[in-house]
Amino acid sequence: MTERRERVKGEVNARGGERGETVSGEQRGAAPQSRRDVLKAVAGAAAVVALPITPADAERALAHVEAALESEQQGTAYRPKYFQPDEWRTIRVVADMIIPRDARSGSATQAGVPQYMDFFCTEYPSYSWMREALRWFDGFAYNRFKKSFYRCTDLERRALVDQVAWPAKTAPELREGANYFSRLRDFTASGFFSSQMGVKDIGYQGNVAIPVWNGCPPAALKHLGVDT
Repeated sequence: MTERRERVKGEVNARGGERGETVSGEQRGAAPQSRRDVLKAVAGAAAVVALPITPADAERALAHVEAALESEQQGTAYRPKYFQPDEWRTIRVVADMIIPRDARSGSATQAGVPQYMDFFCTEYPSYSWMREALRWFDGFAYNRFKKSFYRCTDLERRALVDQVAWPAKTAPELREGANYFSRLRDFTASGFFSSQMGVKDIGYQGNVAIPVWNGCPPAALKHLGVDT
């Protein structure tokens, strides 16, 4: 699952490069990260996963998540507005399967991704597919293991997800589930990489001025098969 985090991160960096943005924090002369920079990263993550998120949406969602995480740190548990208790448990499990904690940063739930999802599902009816997706996974789990997805063991959950995580390899009768999982994965990625934790994971610091341009590095040209 950590490999999936790297692939999504690579897509965010690639999309930033297409727009002429510098997303690497390793460039010299990087300016301090501002809220505007964070929102640009939000827009980049949303564009990668093709979600209908505007900058205004992103700012409200970010504020919502930050407030929720701060309240939890003070001992007040988050109360979802859209998700039912069983759905809330399931979406937290699914999000952490998609982006688990690793040596570099925390998991999707630690970044506030479920709260991010709850915000959009509450505010925008177009996200009602989330409930349909969770019901599909519960039905899939009941058919295979006679229990809900949340109550499955970690190995059982992985056995289920592995059947729909790769659309090109998914059996025809499970394509609906593959579509739901792809959308859940994209929504999770958008929430994670637009969070404070996710922005740090990417190393995003906004546009950076490069005082001297020495051309494309020889190693990159060799990789591309370009003759100099």
